[in-house]
Amino acid sequence: MAEIKVPELAESITEGTIAQWLKQPGDTVEKGEFIVELETDKVNVEVISEEAGVVQELRAEEGDTVEVGQVIAVVGEGTGAAAAPAPKAEEPKQEAPKESAPAPAPEAAQEESTSGDRTIASPAARKLAREKGIDLAAITPVDPMGRVRVQDVEAAAAAPKQQAKPQPPAAKSAAPTSDEESGRVTRQKMSRRRQTIANRLLEVSQSTAMLTTFNEIDMTNVMELRKRKKDEFEKKYGTRLGFMSFFTKAVVAALKQYPAVNSELDGTDLLLKNYYDVGIAVSTEEGLVVPVVRDADRKNFSEIEKDIAGLAAKARDKKLALSDLSGGSFTITNGGVFGSLFSTPILNGTQVGILGMHTIQKRPIAVGDNVEIRPMMYVALSYDHRVIDGKDSVGFLKTVKEMIENPEDLLLGS
Repeated sequence: MAEIKVPELAESITEGTIAQWLKQPGDTVEKGEFIVELETDKVNVEVISEEAGVVQELRAEEGDTVEVGQVIAVVGEGTGAAAAPAPKAEEPKQEAPKESAPAPAPEAAQEESTSGDRTIASPAARKLAREKGIDLAAITPVDPMGRVRVQDVEAAAAAPKQQAKPQPPAAKSAAPTSDEESGRVTRQKMSRRRQTIANRLLEVSQSTAMLTTFNEIDMTNVMELRKRKKDEFEKKYGTRLGFMSFFTKAVVAALKQYPAVNSELDGTDLLLKNYYDVGIAVSTEEGLVVPVVRDADRKNFSEIEKDIAGLAAKARDKKLALSDLSGGSFTITNGGVFGSLFSTPILNGTQVGILGMHTIQKRPIAVGDNVEIRPMMYVALSYDHRVIDGKDSVGFLKTVKEMIENPEDLLLGS
């Protein structure tokens, strides 16, 4: 017999949510085969079985929060048919059939009898369907066995609503308001990842002395250099030449001049980091993630661009590993891709600095004694004032500005 435990996930992550069981009691499982998908605040993790056998017992349901090291399933010897009757640990005892009773498998019986219908659905799917006022019987599941999962309910909720709302108010998970009853307001539960992101951002804002300083960058020279070199660059290296590699290189140069910005506060000690692992914020459907470009100081422009492109693709395809997200020493976020002109980014975890890029906008500026139209970008540095004073923060941002406005210096130094 083998116990399936929640594995070590990553630094600072101690729990996750059962997103989806890939095996059910009675199913045969091979050694190394995925048995469950866990959702954390950063990525989804598929857990394997260390032994071949049959799933005897599931000790947590979809939607449950589980901790690292917790036993969530048991795999034993035998065949699928022999193991099928194994009950779940949390099954209500008052409903337990006597040994002679010819009752169906407990999980199936419990699922089918809930809400008075015969639809087979996971508890998490039933809960979500109640919250959204969706009839389970009207959902066509993807599962060939006919089991409705959370993904099926979400797909039904996203479809055009035709027969949606004749549900009584008592079916909702929280006390409905008149706006909910009239359809003017739709109640939607936040995903675990969005809840965790919200908690982390609130925690950072409350536990740090965060301040933001601003500057603006004339993007003329870097745009002209990129225009001249982008075709040759892509032909030679097989990847696009974007602005992120320039900003990553500029940030590394500034961090070397102002090492306190590349540090972490540990009680009364300051941990000065002698490496340059730069996190690049990427927006996904489930929220913002920050994969890390490792050893950015040792990489050239093409290596940085390939890393960023590869990490962004993995983020969109939900294939990021926890190792892709941990250990960054500084973060760059680019709200300009969404058209943001000005913002104050929030610090990422225990880091003490984050650079915010914004959209490029043509504006009249003074060039010598003349006024010219130039492509300008506002940049922001949010920092922990407990660690970094105004002199270092302003100097850091000014260094980034000078590097971007003189991109040849970055090329010569890379």
